[in-house]
Amino acid sequence: MSEAIRAIVALGNPGADHERDRHNAGFWLADALARRWRVSFAPEKRFKGELARVGAGPETLWLLKPMTFMNVSGEAIQPLCAFHKIAAPQILVVHDELDLPAGTARLKESGGHGGHNGLRDIHRVIGSQYKRLRIGVGHPGDSAGVLAHVLGKPSADDQIAIDAAIDAALEAIDTIRERGWNRGAQQLNSRKQPG
Repeated sequence: MSEAIRAIVALGNPGADHERDRHNAGFWLADALARRWRVSFAPEKRFKGELARVGAGPETLWLLKPMTFMNVSGEAIQPLCAFHKIAAPQILVVHDELDLPAGTARLKESGGHGGHNGLRDIHRVIGSQYKRLRIGVGHPGDSAGVLAHVLGKPSADDQIAIDAAIDAALEAIDTIRERGWNRGAQQLNSRKQPG
């Protein structure tokens, strides 16, 4: 049985200039979760990000949006884990995923960073044993176009597909909290691919 999730860390880049970038798909999900659970993010200097608290006592779940920029996301995660005594397997990191088409979302336990700079920095700080929620943003088809792609805005159709994937991911997170990781992962990962 997987350990319960105690923190959801959503990756993105701070600032209005990046708000609609594909790279901020993690932030989009975190904002949707906050609305769903009726909590608000507040700046938390100690954790170099914006933090929201869901629940109380041993059932507390922390939502963190690092404001460190993607490539140094570990600088926000490490102090959160240290202060609240959260182990890597109790963390769900939400991030954009080039290797999945727009409209797809997948849950996975541990693994490599796949070249994602945010995950690479998290690996450096807490290792690879954390859980991931991968939100597909599609691939530009050429590695030379990756940076412009992730820092660019999705087409209208892709945005609709990504929003639908985020909605499905929200349902899966609720299932994880109520019935455990395996049920939630099965629910999301068996969802029909778009297109």
